[in-house]
Amino acid sequence: MVSLRRGQIICEAGEALHYAYFPHDAVISLVAVMENGSTAEMAVCGREGVVGLIPASVTRQAFGNYVVQMRGTASRISLDQLQAVLQARPLVARLINRFAEAMQARILQSVACNTVHSVEQRLCRWILSTRHRTDEVVLPLTHELLAERFGVQRSTVTTIMGKLQAAGVIQQVRGGITIADSVKLEQSSCECYRRLRTTFERLLPHTFTAE
Repeated sequence: MVSLRRGQIICEAGEALHYAYFPHDAVISLVAVMENGSTAEMAVCGREGVVGLIPASVTRQAFGNYVVQMRGTASRISLDQLQAVLQARPLVARLINRFAEAMQARILQSVACNTVHSVEQRLCRWILSTRHRTDEVVLPLTHELLAERFGVQRSTVTTIMGKLQAAGVIQQVRGGITIADSVKLEQSSCECYRRLRTTFERLLPHTFTAE
């Protein structure tokens, strides 16, 4: 069991991965760092799965920075130990394979989503998925974090959040936001949220996370 703090980098791009993390309430992103210093999120995972195993199952080299987006706890196991478990326990290996398929669907759907859907729709989808990854009433989503997540100006996020609050969808509070109307929030999101939630529920019936 390990405690993870927000902003912590558990592995940097190009480094060898030594551990896999099973988040309990933490959220970890795989982030690409560009030459000019800008960043873009490539994948994200919370308590619905495992971090560090799927993207680097062959070379064990990190594709990007693994950054803790939401603080919390996780169970950590060395990749060597986990590989031994997967060889000895076919049911565990099958579950990991199901998660890998769900993650592939999430990443590919996100490529399409980033092309055709608005920042507002994608932001609503991200808020919904964050709700499924934590039991906190206040989601620690700041304008700065969301602007970095979506690669937009902070003013763009501020405008969207103000619009959602005026519509009674969210409530902005100190340290983050609360969801005032989850039905309206889902209606404001894109179809990708429902599609990915269906995929995760089919492959991993005990999870309820879509990103």
